[in-house]
Amino acid sequence: MAGPSTEIVRKPRADAVRNRERVLEAAKAVFSAGGSEASLEAVARQAGVGIGTLYRHFPTREALFEAVYRREVEQLGDLAEQLQCAPEPVEALRRWMRANVEFVATKKGMISALALVAHGSTELHAYSFDRLTKAIGTLLARAVAAGEIRGDISAEDVLRALIGMCYMHDQPGWQATALRLLDVFVDGLRLRPAGKPPAAKPARKKAARKPAR
Repeated sequence: MAGPSTEIVRKPRADAVRNRERVLEAAKAVFSAGGSEASLEAVARQAGVGIGTLYRHFPTREALFEAVYRREVEQLGDLAEQLQCAPEPVEALRRWMRANVEFVATKKGMISALALVAHGSTELHAYSFDRLTKAIGTLLARAVAAGEIRGDISAEDVLRALIGMCYMHDQPGWQATALRLLDVFVDGLRLRPAGKPPAAKPARKKAARKPAR
């Protein structure tokens, strides 16, 4: 008596997996740079694959956008896990936030290069915000527990502040501005050691009074 039919799920071939990863890495580099050269053809050239190979993995521009976007979010989540063992909690938090600025640059470049006026996937936005909030939450909680960061700010607050810094403007050089603001923001979250007074302002020199005649 014949048993129930079973569907055999074939794993992707190793070369197909490598090609897909090369395309995703190339797309990140090409779209981050932006400009008129940021096309799907440029991605294929950068990855060293034919345009047909690219389309087999990513049949639409939106599919490529989502794949790169999800990959970047997952890598930020993995980075947060790695940084939990870093010796300095505040610097671990700062390093993760700086990596997020690079992620936003990739996202901005893709939207511009692929002519995506607005990526309307509510599920994708919800997924990324939840994943990134959890990632930054672990690093923030560690810095608070170490007594180095104030405890009256949430992971959502920090992430929204970071997003605001990155989207203040789209002029050339925006990343340098965002990174500078990020450093000011993180330093502002630091706690002073107990009993340590604020730094004294230098005393002004009094002007010499002329002797009365």
